[in-house]
Amino acid sequence: ASEGILGWPGPKSQSTEQLKNGALSSLSSASANITWAIVPSAAQDGQALQPNTEHSASELILVEDEMTDTEDNEEEDLGVMDDQRSVILHLISQLKLGMDLTRVVLPTFILEKRSLLEMYANFMAHPDLFLSIAAGATPEERIICFVEYYLTAFHEGRKGAVAKKPYNPIIGETFHCSWDVPKDKVKAFRTNGVSTVSKDPTKESGQDQSTCYKLRFVAEQVSHHPPVSCFYCECKEKKMCVNAHVWTKSKFMGMSIGVSMVGEGILYLMEHEEEYVFTLPSAYARSILTIPWVELGGKVNINCARTGYSATVTFHTKPFYGGKVHRYRNYSEVKHNPTNTIVCKAQGEWNGTLEFTYSNGETKVIDTNKLPVIRKKIRPIEKQGPLESRRLWQHVTNSLKEGNIDAATEHKHRLEERQRAEERQRVALTTPWKPKYFAKEGDGWLYLNPLWKTH
Repeated sequence: ASEGILGWPGPKSQSTEQLKNGALSSLSSASANITWAIVPSAAQDGQALQPNTEHSASELILVEDEMTDTEDNEEEDLGVMDDQRSVILHLISQLKLGMDLTRVVLPTFILEKRSLLEMYANFMAHPDLFLSIAAGATPEERIICFVEYYLTAFHEGRKGAVAKKPYNPIIGETFHCSWDVPKDKVKAFRTNGVSTVSKDPTKESGQDQSTCYKLRFVAEQVSHHPPVSCFYCECKEKKMCVNAHVWTKSKFMGMSIGVSMVGEGILYLMEHEEEYVFTLPSAYARSILTIPWVELGGKVNINCARTGYSATVTFHTKPFYGGKVHRYRNYSEVKHNPTNTIVCKAQGEWNGTLEFTYSNGETKVIDTNKLPVIRKKIRPIEKQGPLESRRLWQHVTNSLKEGNIDAATEHKHRLEERQRAEERQRVALTTPWKPKYFAKEGDGWLYLNPLWKTH
C-alpha cells in the first residue's frame, strides 16, 4: 500500500465471493498490508444495512481524507423538563429493581450526540500520555505511566458530569479515526510535566507529519445480544497497540441507572515484550428525575504478568448521605508483587485534580481540565461507509442538534427496526453474524491483524 493510504493491516473485502446474507464471508486475516475496505453501497434509511450483492467495489479509507474533527461534543446539562419527567416516571413505573435495561427503549431526549464506539475513541483524547507509556525506561516507570494515562482518559471520554447516553451501536457499526501526536510531546516518565501544559488549540492542526507519531483507531460492534463493542488502536512507530472488548450491561437501581463495562483490554508494548491486562469501571447515572449526573464506581485492575507489576484503581461513588456531588474520589496504588513493594499511590478526581506520590517521595499533580486535548482526525461523512457511526446516525444527530426530538426518535426507530429485521433473517437462515475487523477468541475478541502478528 502506498504511504498515502491507511495501509496498516486490515482484512480485505472479498469482492469476488458471494456476500452471504449480506455478511462478508471468509474474511482474509492473512493479508498483512491490505488497505481497509468498508462495506460499499450507500444505504439510505429505508434500505438494508448490509449490501446483498456480489459486486463489492470496496472504498478505501484514505489518510489524506481524514480531517481534524471540528465536531463540538459538549452536551447541555440535562435539566429534566416536566413533560420529560412524566415520560421517565411512566418508564420507571414499568421497571423493577435490578432489571436489565438492555432491551428497554429509553427516551431519545436523554441521548448524547455520538455513538458508544466514538465514546471509546474519545478515551484516547490524550494520546501523548498514551504513547509516553512506551517511553518509560523501566517496567516500574511504564506501569506508572499507564496508570497516569488511564486515570486521565475518562475525563474527556465521559465529557464531565453530563448524564446523557451515547447511541447503542448497531451490529456491524464501525468507527475509524486517527491522531497526529507531536513527537516532542511524547516524553519519558519524570520529564513529562503535563500538569503545567495549557490547552492551545492553534497547535493542534497543520502538524508536519514527520514531527508526529500516527495513532490509528478502529471500533466495531461485534454482537447485538449481548451488546459487545471491540476497539483496537495502534502506533506502528512506537510498536504499541491496545485491543479491547466491552460488554455493556445496564440495570435499573431506583433513582439511578448502573452500567457495568464487562470485558478487558490488553496493551501490548512490543519493544519490551510486555502485555498489560486492564478492566474498566462501572458508570452510574444518578438523580434521573431531577438533574442527572454521572459518576464512576468499582475497582479495576491493571496487571503485567511478565514484570510482576500490578495496579488497582478504586473509584469511590458518592455516599448516600452527605459527600459532594460531582466529586469523584479515586484511589490507586501501583505494586511490585514479587517484593510486595508499593511504588506509587494516586488519589484525586478523574474529572478534576489527580496527585501522584512516588516511592522516592516525589509528587506530581495533573489537572485533567488543563490537559491539552489533541483532536482526532476523521473522514467527512460523505466519504464514510454506510455502517460508520457518524454517517449511520447522522439524521438522529442532526435532529437532536435542531432540538427536534420527534424526528430524532423516528430516525432512531428506523435504524433499530432494520437491525431487528436483519437479525430475524439471520436466525431464519441460521447464518451467524461475522464481524469485519475482529474475531472471537476464547471469551474475548481480537483484531484480525494486530501489530504483534505483523512484526
